[in-house]
Amino acid sequence: MFQADIIEQCKQNNRKAQLQLYNQYCDGMYIVAKRFLKDASDAEDVVQEAFIKAFSKLHQYKAEVTFGAWLKRIVVNKSIDFLKAKKQQLVELEEVHLKVVDTVNDDKWLVDDTITLCNVKQAISNLPDKYQYVVMLYLIEGYDHQEISEILNISEVASRTQLSRGKAKLQELLTLKQDGTRY
Repeated sequence: MFQADIIEQCKQNNRKAQLQLYNQYCDGMYIVAKRFLKDASDAEDVVQEAFIKAFSKLHQYKAEVTFGAWLKRIVVNKSIDFLKAKKQQLVELEEVHLKVVDTVNDDKWLVDDTITLCNVKQAISNLPDKYQYVVMLYLIEGYDHQEISEILNISEVASRTQLSRGKAKLQELLTLKQDGTRY
């Protein structure tokens, strides 16, 4: 069955089609939620809420993007809402204090070859929240600054600045000290 057919059937409240769509996307959406929430049960709850919202708002889906991208946006927003509800407020910077630091070599990530994916994930989780969310949305989830500004309710300037500072802090965390130990 084609994706568009499944979505049309879901719009008609066909439970079998909804289950098929759920089964197709639940694992991937769980991984996205887990990146933000760390706790497995919280991530599961957020994914369930995201699917409920997606099915109730399916009439708003216009196929301008893939269904997976549309659903992922809901999961990311639900994850951030969950964090806000737990009083882990995102720190907003006043634009007066922001200075965008874009360099020509911005995309060059130079870290030691011994750095593993596990090290990178751990370093990202050690970033301050204000940087962590922007770094995750940009580098891992692939959102651009306009999308990040909408998701986090910050300006595009703040998104660029927080990404720049987050990347610098991430590189610092991944740099080995001279004696071979990490920060």
